[in-house]
Amino acid sequence: MKAAYTRYILDFKVPGGTSRGILTQKETWFVRIWHDETPWIFGIGECALFRGLSADDRPGYEEKLKEVCGQVDTLDTVSLRDWSSIRFGVETALLDLKNGGKRKICPGAFYEGKQSIEINGLIWMGDKEAMYSRIEEKLTAGFRCVKLKIGAIDFNSELELLKSIRSRYGKDEIELRVDANGAFLPSEAMSKLDRLSRYDIHSIEQPIRQGQWREMETLCRNTPIPIALDEELIGINDPKLKEQMLDVINPQYIILKPALAGGLSGSAEWIDKAEKRNIGWWITSALESNVGLNAIAQWTAMLQSSIPQGLGTGQLYKNNIISPLVQKGSTIQYDPSLSWDLSSLIWE
Repeated sequence: MKAAYTRYILDFKVPGGTSRGILTQKETWFVRIWHDETPWIFGIGECALFRGLSADDRPGYEEKLKEVCGQVDTLDTVSLRDWSSIRFGVETALLDLKNGGKRKICPGAFYEGKQSIEINGLIWMGDKEAMYSRIEEKLTAGFRCVKLKIGAIDFNSELELLKSIRSRYGKDEIELRVDANGAFLPSEAMSKLDRLSRYDIHSIEQPIRQGQWREMETLCRNTPIPIALDEELIGINDPKLKEQMLDVINPQYIILKPALAGGLSGSAEWIDKAEKRNIGWWITSALESNVGLNAIAQWTAMLQSSIPQGLGTGQLYKNNIISPLVQKGSTIQYDPSLSWDLSSLIWE
């Protein structure tokens, strides 16, 4: 086998607000793998590095990717355990190649266009009026599960937003999830959770910064709202350490971003350990292009989860890779009648 890689900058249509600031661009990398005798049949994977969040956002990233491409014929992906985004890209490219180089990662009903995935509608941070407008758009589009990113504007304004939604839609009509991205201080987190709980919140993602296991354990034990760990999982790749973290914190849910949580295999390991402890889970994308989103969606569909997943819709970027992924109402689907266009990728 041979491999090549390339860097690609995705441009947001509208700047995305998070508790870490405003995003206008997203850097990503792609890897292409083929057999020497049939170079026209190739698998492609996205090494979806997330600057400032990925544990493998460190010096030497491109050099590691170059090394991996040079060794792809003898590579054991377990050796990439600490290079999560590269492992995700290589794993999915190999699966694509194995299945004929047709962007088929997990054969099945989703790839054939016979299965859709229910997703939550994501409301990016912004001022109160902008967020309310986005909420209305999602509800009009048919979403029945809405996730709001909180922690960047005034907390009272965020509570007013939630109150206004609940004044019109009960919990049986709209499921509300919130994501704090670690924005709360441990000293204030419980009082904020108490105030949020008045609005029938399904769950809150990462109320405090990761790495504070004892404080998070106290929150999970006493919280009025189920807590979902997200950033907490990033960088924990040793199986024993995964078990230790789950046993100490004992969260209600974990959220898996495959490119940040050890690739598909590392994420599957998290799911196995969570289920043994009766901890719930769902899958979330992490601003990947349509290449990474396609891989995550096909894998997620194979898992047959019944709750809304946190997958993107592929519509964030001006220059996304053209793909057969489509959003229909509150679902994401694969339309086999549509084609891929990879012509914007120039390989090293």
